[in-house]
Amino acid sequence: MSRLVLRRGTVAEAGPAAGPEQRLVVDVPGRGPRAAVADVALVGAAQPGDDVVVNTQAADLALGSGGFDVVHVNLTRGLDGAGVAGAHVMKLNYTSLQHAVLPVEGPELVTPLSRPVAVVSLHGQLAPLAWAARGAARVGFVQTAGGALPGGHSRVVTALRERDLLAGFLTAGPAYGGEGEAITPAGAIHHGLHELGWDAVVCGPGPGILGSGSALGHGGLVALDSAHAALALGCEVVVCARMSSGDPRPRHQGLSHHSRTVLELLLAPVTVAVPSGQAAGVPVGPGHEVRELDTDLDGYAASGLPARTMGRDLADDPLFFAAALAAGTALADKIARHER
Repeated sequence: MSRLVLRRGTVAEAGPAAGPEQRLVVDVPGRGPRAAVADVALVGAAQPGDDVVVNTQAADLALGSGGFDVVHVNLTRGLDGAGVAGAHVMKLNYTSLQHAVLPVEGPELVTPLSRPVAVVSLHGQLAPLAWAARGAARVGFVQTAGGALPGGHSRVVTALRERDLLAGFLTAGPAYGGEGEAITPAGAIHHGLHELGWDAVVCGPGPGILGSGSALGHGGLVALDSAHAALALGCEVVVCARMSSGDPRPRHQGLSHHSRTVLELLLAPVTVAVPSGQAAGVPVGPGHEVRELDTDLDGYAASGLPARTMGRDLADDPLFFAAALAAGTALADKIARHER
């Protein structure tokens, strides 16, 4: 049986709380001062000297993408939360972090939506994909399960919103903290395309990834569910292939086993965009369209947007970024065809 690893500590340093997340240093007896994060919307802002309870398990396990403590409750100033007026639908329901939200899903179901949805399996694919699709009207992001659940944990989304490369941001399923809350990814896609007037959606997990090294036990498999939801709503789907030229693990070299599994299990055809010369070995499944496209790696490198994945920079793993750029180009093409 699993059990929370909770420890009491004192806030030693507190960064600004202007955004959804606050970076802290918390002194935990027996563990010393360590980096911690407070989700301001859930547990409030902290100040030096505050008495807090932190979840230490990720840092104890030295996890790469989540290796910091997380504030579970601020005992000094975090016990006066009021919730959202009128909200009654729970996210993270039946856990100690359950909180009520106002879901975006309305009573109307409109299909087919007949607009494109790009599906990513890693959050690191979002920025290059959105950059490659720039100028192609209004593209919104739907954050799903598979990686970090707090919407405020993504600095990439903040940067893309500030540069008008994303038209909006919804969190779906167990993910929370976006500009709107959806109970399901299907509901978020429908709301973005029908009610918000987005021209396309990018759908995928937040930062980090859940993974066990097995064929089905990884967060990247959420792309299968997202693609099926979009297809059921009558959307054209572009699957962003996870590819790598720098990952030392054989299962992720070339086309990652994450993407291969998704493409093999899909029940309907999708478009798979890959960089020029990389189509060999991509599963065609039930009639997938594999498109080879030229990509502008130099342009993306000069954009100032995040160019790092799994500890590797663009120069260390150009194929990863090129594959995401190819997916963004394919998405822009589909938007342009729809507008004509």
